[in-house]
Amino acid sequence: MTETLGAPNDQAFLTDWATHSAFGAVPGTNGVDRQAGSAADGEQRAWFAQLLESRGFTVLRDEIGNQFGLLELVPGAPYVLTGSHMDSQPTAGRFDGAYGVMASAYACFRVADELRANPAGAQFNLAVVNWFNEEGSRFKPSMMGSSVFTGKLELAEALATPDPRGTTVAEAMGGLGELGAGPVFGGASGRSVASYAEIHVQQGRSMEEDGVTIGLVNATWAAHKFEFRVTGEQAHSGSTLMPERRDALLGAARLVVAARELVDEFEPGQLHTACGELNVYPNSPVVVASEVELLLDLRSPDAEVIRAAHASLMATVERVQREDRVGIEVIAEHAWDQNPYPEDGVELARAVAEQLDLTHDRVMTVAGHDSTNMKDEVPTVMLFVPSVNGVSHNLAEYTRDEDLLAGIAHLTGVVERLAAGALVQAAA
Repeated sequence: MTETLGAPNDQAFLTDWATHSAFGAVPGTNGVDRQAGSAADGEQRAWFAQLLESRGFTVLRDEIGNQFGLLELVPGAPYVLTGSHMDSQPTAGRFDGAYGVMASAYACFRVADELRANPAGAQFNLAVVNWFNEEGSRFKPSMMGSSVFTGKLELAEALATPDPRGTTVAEAMGGLGELGAGPVFGGASGRSVASYAEIHVQQGRSMEEDGVTIGLVNATWAAHKFEFRVTGEQAHSGSTLMPERRDALLGAARLVVAARELVDEFEPGQLHTACGELNVYPNSPVVVASEVELLLDLRSPDAEVIRAAHASLMATVERVQREDRVGIEVIAEHAWDQNPYPEDGVELARAVAEQLDLTHDRVMTVAGHDSTNMKDEVPTVMLFVPSVNGVSHNLAEYTRDEDLLAGIAHLTGVVERLAAGALVQAAA
């Protein structure tokens, strides 16, 4: 079997991992800044394409900029697709997303070597994907590339999406030469996806605390994300009488506080909330703000908690509008329910972990991943490796080499079985 620990190309992976981590590196830290469509993103994409091509894969981009490495072993057959994303938050760790893409590449390299030596073992072809704009930090919403791929977001809408400076996705990715002329899968391409696998650092501390090496992701938390616009009236911050003010920033601040206080309405651990971005206009030291846009999100393992939190939040919105004499509107929403991953995929991953004698357990994912979209379309396996202290979206994010390598060994076993027809045969 190819999925043995201590494989010969482990060192090659660590060398390539170190090389890749230099793209968009933040000086003086171990972190990176390579947001979607940035120069650093273009550099890492070009390097990754060369890596794939050096191992015999054909590199193609689709119309939204998802980057694929294809290896056709069985002419005309569907593909086992595996990957994650390489874009990052503005200042972030080097593991989030990027590890999943690199691990997928190396897993496919190992499986390809075995199948070239034994072609009878292949039922499906192999493909690695680097999804566009999973993070959603520069272009909203998150998981944009896989949302377009699965038909949950219109291509034209995604391409026209601007960043805060007005640069659109089409302009940013077109300028990098990373937009393809057509679909890589579906449509007139003639290619289809048989199954999907993704591995990711956990972005939480439960696996490390419990001594678990491989997380078998069995469900997503529910989430509801809002983009609010709070409108008031611009005024002099010194001379305008306090009762006459319609302060948009005050209204926004009340929502920020309300999001935190919402957590205390539920049992500990049942609700996570955050306000991650505010844009204030005119943002002047002597002017009462007339408009604020802010992002607020609710997350829970229980969809009923999300619904109750939403109702409570909307009651706060009504109160703030009335008491502070501001307008509040929801200008965008993005939501998903708590949703299980296919049990057959969880069981397949468990069997591989047991064969490799890797500690494993079922784990829910709090964060969204591209597999959240893919599992609605094809048989899907989602895996985690531990994060040290649960740190994520932070320059200090870290996962140990031994866990990175164990994850590749495990993913290799999963891809090997998928290429031989697992899950697809079970579904049939």
